Amino acid sequence: MSRVSLEANPGRQRKSVWGLKNEEYIADFCLVSRRTLDDYEYKIFKYHFLLGADWKLCCRKMNIDRGTFFHDIYRIQQKLGRTFRELEPHALFPLDEYFNGTGRAPAETATPFPVRTEDPPKAKPVIKFPLKRAA
Repeated sequence: MSRVSLEANPGRQRKSVWGLKNEEYIADFCLVSRRTLDDYEYKIFKYHFLLGADWKLCCRKMNIDRGTFFHDIYRIQQKLGRTFRELEPHALFPLDEYFNGTGRAPAETATPFPVRTEDPPKAKPVIKFPLKRAA
């Protein structure tokens, strides 16, 4: 069940605006996720997080093994977590700042070293070795 909330806007006229915050958050969450992830990652994200499929069903549907699935899940969580926290002008995390509209302090890194969020290579190159023939 959705609820309508009245929000006061800062400024000279202080006009209030009616909004559906839950629906707005869901829309922001889905759109940011779609823009951040590539097609392969979004497919895993959609099956596992949005549709609620367990790892067995996702592995069967995506035709991948368990280890690959969980590595992809961790990479997706890291990528989206950073994106949700650093999103400008309004971050999607923490939730109380999103829903209550309080001011936000600058995002600080939790780790003292930079974290790489690059995509791994999709396919490994095939190396062919010459066959030894019996004399």
